[in-house]
Amino acid sequence: MRILVVGATGLLGKEIVGLLSSDHDVIGASRKGSAIAVDISRKESVVAMYMQAQPLDAVVCVAGTARFAPLDTLADDDFAFSLANKLMGQVNLVRCGISSIKQGGSITLTSGVLAHHPIAGSAVVSIVNAGVEAFAHAAALELKDRLRVNVVSPGWVAETLEAMGRNPNDGVRASVVAHAFRKCVEEDITGQVVSATH
Repeated sequence: MRILVVGATGLLGKEIVGLLSSDHDVIGASRKGSAIAVDISRKESVVAMYMQAQPLDAVVCVAGTARFAPLDTLADDDFAFSLANKLMGQVNLVRCGISSIKQGGSITLTSGVLAHHPIAGSAVVSIVNAGVEAFAHAAALELKDRLRVNVVSPGWVAETLEAMGRNPNDGVRASVVAHAFRKCVEEDITGQVVSATH
């Protein structure tokens, strides 16, 4: 398969590219440092990426960000930035990808544990992650004969916890999380939220 990994230079992206490259033709896209440059917060950038990368059998997205801060410090711009980036960026990957991904292909998006288990400071992130999952369920229904749409909810990644000075044993290694993305690419599933497990 010819697979595009969006966010290929990040922690998860590198692991996914490494895992999939042994069996597939993998192309990387990211803001910088990849074969294809893309800013998923800009729809025109997503369209240009597809024009450069097509034809494709699958797309994996581990790009996008959302602001993490106490609710009473969040400004309208923080909400707008997060919705335009991690949420609408991934929505547009599906919308714009329909004509660039082969019939029966797949798109795998990324949400996160804060969709269902919010913590202090996660108001925007929780909205975005839950929105990604709800969108994927609906899109999978409408595209069922055309394109498979799934989401990976990676939970806490051990390397990220380590960088935050927290116990990495409370998370899952990025190399393990990558297998959840491979499942979504290679197995005949759609409309699923796949959790990464130890």
